[in-house]
Amino acid sequence: MDKQRHIIYVQPDYHTKTTKKLAISGYEQQTDRLMDYQHLAALVTFAFVSTITPGPNNIMLMTSGANVGFLRTIPHMLGIIFGFSFMVILVGIGLVGIFQRYPLLQQALQVISVCYLLYLAFVIARSQPSHSQGSDYRPMSFFSAASFQWVNPKGWTMALTTVSVYNSTSDWYGIAIISAVFAVVNIPSVSIWTFAGKQLQQLIQQPTKIKWFNYAMAGLLLASLIQAL
Repeated sequence: MDKQRHIIYVQPDYHTKTTKKLAISGYEQQTDRLMDYQHLAALVTFAFVSTITPGPNNIMLMTSGANVGFLRTIPHMLGIIFGFSFMVILVGIGLVGIFQRYPLLQQALQVISVCYLLYLAFVIARSQPSHSQGSDYRPMSFFSAASFQWVNPKGWTMALTTVSVYNSTSDWYGIAIISAVFAVVNIPSVSIWTFAGKQLQQLIQQPTKIKWFNYAMAGLLLASLIQAL
């Protein structure tokens, strides 16, 4: 008697496999979203710390606030906000590569930065407050403050560090996010330093006091230059 062969067909459970794939995909999306949030939080923290700490921009904002007040310093503040954000964009799209290819350009920029900061320190030390007779203090304009970012050693350090650490792939989306974050974070940073200078204005009404204050700010500006280099 012939033996009968029984063949059992097992139908694959496509539904279970699909459910597992969807679960894995959902978990990966949540993980990526969490990493994006953490990445953004780290970027915001770095931007705030780097913009709120003393540097050439903040020292000059405090000096301007003490000499001419908050309102007359607003063009200077806006120049920093938009000027640095634009600088981050240009650095992010490949300006660093030009300096790597032509290192003499970077050295020339450093020399120009040092000379210009020395000039600014001299101007601040020699200037007189706006309420004194024969005042010669002039706050920075929007264009001057925006242009100053290109000769600000601390600004270059911040831009190069941020782009290399937080946008290693050099994609446009990452560059735009970094630029926007610095634009937003810079608002409270520049406002605090300018307001602090404005508050000091109430304590240094006498020409002698404001003169020594300007001497001190000029010295701090030179100190920030040494630290940045």
